[in-house]
Amino acid sequence: MSRIRKSVMIAALALAATSLHARETAVLRTGFTISHDHHQQIGMITRLFLSKTGDEYVDVETEKIVSFEADETPAAAPAPTRQFTGPSSPDLDEIVEKAARENQLDSDFIRALILAESEGKTNAVSRKGAQGLMQLMPDTATKLGVKNSFDANENVAAGSKYIRELLARYNNDPVRALAAYNAGAGRVQQYNGVPPYRETRTYVAKIIRDFNRRKLEQERLAKSAKKPAKVAAEKRPTTRDNN
Repeated sequence: MSRIRKSVMIAALALAATSLHARETAVLRTGFTISHDHHQQIGMITRLFLSKTGDEYVDVETEKIVSFEADETPAAAPAPTRQFTGPSSPDLDEIVEKAARENQLDSDFIRALILAESEGKTNAVSRKGAQGLMQLMPDTATKLGVKNSFDANENVAAGSKYIRELLARYNNDPVRALAAYNAGAGRVQQYNGVPPYRETRTYVAKIIRDFNRRKLEQERLAKSAKKPAKVAAEKRPTTRDNN
């Protein structure tokens, strides 16, 4: 398992959700804080429920939690729900795999990022002017040497390089790296972690959840593929030496 995959799989996320009662903030030993609706201790793990319904949550080792405090972070308009399942064209898959190899990233991490940024639309343009598959701002694209942000090869190569630089900056912490990709490194520095913006928290959580979902599905399929072979081996008749 790659280092980035390990980091993403165990990452603690912050996802704000509308609620009629006061939310909590879990303060971790790392200095990171996680906004959540309520929590439940399960053995050595504390489950932080991100919404009132309890259908979304993250598990954190109890010993890593210092305290729980009232969450008084400001709310922002939530990002619209997207139904797109992710980029899947052969050409784009090749582009993503190449960018992953060159930047030592898990290709599914890049796919999850593309899904959250543009829904896999090469010509996507945000209200703020971000362009292409990985929604590069013009200034960022220029610094990364991009000539055409709507070119899939250039955009994914540059976006992957940029997220790799952010991961290196934050010691392979995908939560902070993704927050910086969305809200800017200055905001992450200002708040010493994920900025208290609902859009950013939802964005980070969406990508981590999608990445984890992909990996869990891959593991499930791998286990399913092994079972028939094991059963066949168990049923194979043994030979008896009659001599």
